[in-house]
Amino acid sequence: MGLYNGNLGDYYSNPSLETLGGYQFISITDIINNFRVAYVGEDKVISKISRADIRFHALRGLQELTYDTFRSCKTLELEVPPSLQLPLPHDYVNYVKISWIDSAGKCHTIRQCNACPKDPLSYEQDSDGEIIVEDASENIIDPIVEESTTWANSSTPSTVESSEDGSVQDLIGARYGLDPQHANTNGCFWINCRNGKIYFNSNLAGKTVTIQYISDGVAKDEEMLVHKFAEEAMYRHIAWAILNTRANADPNIVATYKKERFAAVRNAKLRLSSIKLEEITQILRGKSKWIKH
Repeated sequence: MGLYNGNLGDYYSNPSLETLGGYQFISITDIINNFRVAYVGEDKVISKISRADIRFHALRGLQELTYDTFRSCKTLELEVPPSLQLPLPHDYVNYVKISWIDSAGKCHTIRQCNACPKDPLSYEQDSDGEIIVEDASENIIDPIVEESTTWANSSTPSTVESSEDGSVQDLIGARYGLDPQHANTNGCFWINCRNGKIYFNSNLAGKTVTIQYISDGVAKDEEMLVHKFAEEAMYRHIAWAILNTRANADPNIVATYKKERFAAVRNAKLRLSSIKLEEITQILRGKSKWIKH
């Protein structure tokens, strides 16, 4: 029996009924079921283990492989509202690049504002500058958190949009010697990890931005997919992780499966790198050109 259980007619005529390109992936549920068949049982590597334990190690393996083996970079397109704030994606781990798109469809990289922290924790203070830790009845309370004005003050437009600390404004008319880290007129952003929002400065209001970010691949059930090029790496990782956490496991067997896991992950990286000979040849054709000064 074939591995494809869908209807070919629906696949090509009604794409909404079938997942286009889904055959290249295998679900985490199938990974767990296949592992139990091949690795768990009498006279097998693992004699007995619960499904919950296998699922735990499978999800941990999916996270680790997603970071440096799978194609884990996702892209989200949103429009910057008047509040200049956008929420972080639901499965956000770290960002790769944030850009805004112009009317011609070209991407312009937005840099992160690194001159000073833009998301400080701000407490209410009295007229003497003391943090308020008492209520009206003089009972001790926790400090009251108030809205920080740091980002609001730093996001106001300036004479030179690429300026962050005023150093660029002194160089107007004399661009020689400009610090490259400030030579960017595409605006800037700041990620507030405390409230889960991305703040943009005012010259990006109303513009469409794309957020390229890294995910761990386990946020939702339908996203827990493993590329078939890395299927064997998942099995090897689960087997090694289970044996490595058992008290009575033979160290030699654990070391063997660690080496096999390393080799399987390396093979998965090579397969997923998707190196095409024609593309490399096309790139190398330009390397023979002489650079004229």
